Amino acid sequence: MLSFFASRLLATGVVLFGVTVLVFALIHLIPGDPVEIMLGESARAADREALRAALGLDRPLWVQLGDYLAGLARGDLGQSLHYRQPIMEILLERLPATVELAAAALLVAVVIAFPLGALAAMYRDSIWDRLAMGFSLAGVSIPNFWMGPLLILVFSLWLGWFPVSGREGPASLVLPALTLGTALAAILARMLRSALLEVLSEDYIRTARAKGLADREVLWRHALRNAALPVITVLGLQLGTLLGGAVITETVFSWPGVGLLTLEAIQQRDYPLVQACVLLISFAYVAVNTATDVVYAWVDPRIRLGEG
Repeated sequence: MLSFFASRLLATGVVLFGVTVLVFALIHLIPGDPVEIMLGESARAADREALRAALGLDRPLWVQLGDYLAGLARGDLGQSLHYRQPIMEILLERLPATVELAAAALLVAVVIAFPLGALAAMYRDSIWDRLAMGFSLAGVSIPNFWMGPLLILVFSLWLGWFPVSGREGPASLVLPALTLGTALAAILARMLRSALLEVLSEDYIRTARAKGLADREVLWRHALRNAALPVITVLGLQLGTLLGGAVITETVFSWPGVGLLTLEAIQQRDYPLVQACVLLISFAYVAVNTATDVVYAWVDPRIRLGEG
C-alpha cells in the first residue's frame, strides 16, 4: 500500500507541475490588458509603461514563469491587481465558505442518494425504483442556474423560510447545499443502483441468501462494499468540482467562496487572482483524484497489486 501511495504521489506532482505551467501560459495569452483596466483608456502611454514595469509585465514570459514558480515554492501567489493585497490572504478568506458549502452539499447528496439507490436496486421495477429513477432523471436534467432561483422563489420569497443570498448563519447554507447536493445525489443514486444490480446477481449473494440472511443484511454486509468502486469514482470527480468552487451556485446565492471570487477576478481582469483561483480548482481536482485512487486500493486489494 505504501508503494502504491508513493507512485500516485509522484504522478500527482508531475501533473500539478504541468497544470501550473499550462494555466500560467493560458492566462497570459488571453486577450486583454490588466494595465488598461486599472488605469483606463485615457491614461498616458508613459503611465501605462511605468505600471507595466512595476507589475513585472514587461519582462519575457519565461522570466515571469520562473519567478512565479519560485514564488509558488515559497507559498507566495503574488498580489492581486484589484484588491492590492496578497492573493494567499484573499484565498484563505474565501476558501472556508467553499469548503463549508462542499461539505454540506456532499452530506445532502449521500443522505439522499444511498437510500434511493439501495431501494431502487432491492425493489427493481417497483414503484420505489420508478420514483428513484424519476428523481435521478430530474436532478441530472435541471441545471443549477435554474434550480437555484427556483428554490429562492419558493423557500425564500414565497415561504420566507431561508435567506435569499449571502452567508449569514446556518439557514443561508440550506438552499445552496440543496442546489448542489440534489444534482450530485441524482448521479450517485443512478450509479449506485446500476452497481448494486450487477453485484446482487453474483453467486456469493445467492449463497448469502441461501444461508438465511435477510435482504437488508445481504445489502449492507456484502453488496455495498463490492458496489462501491464506481460510486467512489463519481463521488471523487464531483467532490473535486465542489471543492473547486461551484461558480454558478455561488454566483446565484452570492456565496462568498472561491467560485464567486473567480468570476469577480475575471470581470476585473485581475490576472494573478484568476490564475490563483484556477490553480486552486485544478489542484483540488488532482488531489481528490489521487485520494480516490488511494481509496480504490484500500477497498479493492486487486488494484494496488496490479491485478485490477
